[in-house]
Amino acid sequence: MIAKTPQAPYWAVIFTAVFSGREAEEYAQTAARMVALMKTVPGYLGYETAQSPGGGEITVCYWESEAGIRAWKQNAEHLAAQKRGRDAFYSAYHIRVAKVERAYGF
Repeated sequence: MIAKTPQAPYWAVIFTAVFSGREAEEYAQTAARMVALMKTVPGYLGYETAQSPGGGEITVCYWESEAGIRAWKQNAEHLAAQKRGRDAFYSAYHIRVAKVERAYGF
């Protein structure tokens, strides 16, 4: 559940969404494909995700640099999945990009 990230600094993309409840099987397949594809992008470090019973979802993806984030954002298959997400999977979503300056835990 907790991604193993290097010592800061690194980058995080925070994806917060509300699942529409439509096309659940296609959504699950698409989400699994996006995780597999994201792992192949240079600069990918890891991700964490959590869902709530009401359809809420938060996924945080970690990256070495903004260049990796841009490469992922411009991936053709990812762009198609984003469009499908707006059309069918999500009733709302927000994306936030942040630089992690400090991180600690046990």
